[in-house]
Amino acid sequence: MAFCSTVVAGPPTITIGIVPQQSATELAHVWIPLLQEVAARSGVPLSFRTAANIPTFEERLGRGEYDLAYMNPYHYTVFSRAPGYQAFAKEKDRRLVGIIVVAKSSAITGIGQLAGKSVAFPAPGAFAASILPRAEFSRLAIPIQAQYVSSHDSVYLGVAQGLFAAGGGIRRTLESLDPEVSSRLRVLSTTPSYVPHAFAAHPRVSAESLKKVTLAMANLDQDETGRRLLAPLSFKGIEVAKDADWDEIRRLNIHQVVGR
Repeated sequence: MAFCSTVVAGPPTITIGIVPQQSATELAHVWIPLLQEVAARSGVPLSFRTAANIPTFEERLGRGEYDLAYMNPYHYTVFSRAPGYQAFAKEKDRRLVGIIVVAKSSAITGIGQLAGKSVAFPAPGAFAASILPRAEFSRLAIPIQAQYVSSHDSVYLGVAQGLFAAGGGIRRTLESLDPEVSSRLRVLSTTPSYVPHAFAAHPRVSAESLKKVTLAMANLDQDETGRRLLAPLSFKGIEVAKDADWDEIRRLNIHQVVGR
């Protein structure tokens, strides 16, 4: 006797690449529970992805390896052109500000005192943590020795340990840092504010799946479970966004090579 069975495939798993501002272990710790909740609410399976460093993340964005991605504002202006990622959401009630941090015990009280000193940044293409602070140094004609490390956390740790006179970052990653390290740092200066990171989708992602994921993300701050999962990211919530939200970044006319 022959038996016949029919296997009904579920919806395909969608990968979401998270910009490696922190170590992969730390990112997984805070993002995987949140993405699992979004998947449960949307019915769309999501799989966390990241990269060892920001340049590798840029290369993968350039190849369109991630279905969805959480990328910095400048990355979005680049990778929305090719391979065509389109923004669908962003952090709620947040303007992105670059910060320069120094050791709490440092005698430095103004960025002019950093002239000729070693200043750490996550990567050349890191928008608020690298591009904006470097622009401030250039605007004020303050020469520095820029050093690039693997992540925001590496910047903070290096400054706390005295390996660098200062470093670039953003308040969100500083706020989520191990208090043992953050307590040894202070913010020296800040940059002008801009639209935050983009959640963006590759063109291959279906409109139906994207609509479900967007709605689930936008509803996270409406209940205690969602707010608890957003808290480790220092997110108040996630809101619907559109491509034009990043036009203010395009108007900066930045020419930083990424994705190579």
